[in-house]
Amino acid sequence: MAKKKSGKESLVVASKVRAYIRGKKMMTSADAIEALSNRIYCILDCACERTKANRRSTLKPQDL
Repeated sequence: MAKKKSGKESLVVASKVRAYIRGKKMMTSADAIEALSNRIYCILDCACERTKANRRSTLKPQDL
C-alpha cells in the first residue's frame, strides 16, 4: 500500500475506484483517492470509538 502526504497507507484500491467511477462515465482527479482513503480512516475511527463506548472489542456493521 502506498503512503501519501498524510503519512497513512491508502485503504482503497485506486484502480478499482477509478474503474467504478469510469463506469459512471466520469473521471477521477489525482487527489480523490487520497481524500477517499482519509474519509474511510475517519469512518473507521468513529466506528472504533462507538465500539469502545459500547464496551465491545468487535466492530460491527451498526458501528459504521
